[in-house]
Amino acid sequence: MSDKRMRQGTGPDGRRTVERLVAAWLAETERHDPEAAAEAREGWEGGALPERAAQDLATWVTARVTDTGFTEDEGPYVAGPVRITPADKDTVHAWLRARGHAV
Repeated sequence: MSDKRMRQGTGPDGRRTVERLVAAWLAETERHDPEAAAEAREGWEGGALPERAAQDLATWVTARVTDTGFTEDEGPYVAGPVRITPADKDTVHAWLRARGHAV
């Protein structure tokens, strides 16, 4: 796989990361805004997230980074239903940018 594909999050590992995090994001969104979740799910399943959904996903993944590498004394612990590393966040952002979203 080329370095460019890895940076864009479009390789198989990047796709798996995006799928895992989109599933968690959609589940959380459904609890708080069912209409937005339905629109996002329709776009996701159709292969193209609406811009609003893409921005929400980018913000969500940034806010939900749970594996910061800090100890309890060094930084905050962010509880969440899935483990999200800074690299996962970068992968999602790259995946969104590769699809034309401004992240």
